Amino acid sequence: MATLLHIDSSVFPAGASASRAVADAFRTSWEEQHPEGTVIHRDLAANPVPHITADAHTAGFADPATHTPEQAAAFAERVRLIEELEQADAVLIGAPMYNFAIPSTLKAWLDNVILMGRTAGTEDSKIKGTPVTVIASRGGAYGPGTPREGFEYVQTYLRAVFVDALGTELEFIVPELTMAPQNPAMSDLVPLYEASRERALDDAATKAKELAERLAA
Repeated sequence: MATLLHIDSSVFPAGASASRAVADAFRTSWEEQHPEGTVIHRDLAANPVPHITADAHTAGFADPATHTPEQAAAFAERVRLIEELEQADAVLIGAPMYNFAIPSTLKAWLDNVILMGRTAGTEDSKIKGTPVTVIASRGGAYGPGTPREGFEYVQTYLRAVFVDALGTELEFIVPELTMAPQNPAMSDLVPLYEASRERALDDAATKAKELAERLAA
């Protein structure tokens, strides 16, 4: 049966997080198709992975036989995360926009799993072609034609990572205007937020079902 790696990075709990709500809709639909499958869930807000260190970084470019004890310990943590990614048939990531970028916890996870010669920079990568779905929620509107289009760095960055560097198959689901219900200055935008949220929830359920059926074929 297929394995889904589910990564959450929102600092807010399920009831207050747009990215978690949409990711949960995806996961629920996925599990309906794969009731006996495996879901590996990493909540990077509750249990952050170590930020990359000099030992962890340099160990990735050195012969394991030459690793210092510090390098060996740090690299073992990276390998654990990499193997988890390599074993996944599909990946689901909640990536809310914080100050125009992804959460630092998600960046830390990426820094650990991007390894030249294994997950990147090689045709033999086990994750090449893996379908990755990113829930890129954001408080405002940053799409084409909006005043803040030039400040959209989440999708731009993740596309460079997952497509250009890692060679995965990437799709985005984008619930936006998520700050409208909390910000009085955005009250006129609440209907647009609600429409965006419903669309994202529907897209998540549909994409999960389609992907699960495709992998089972």
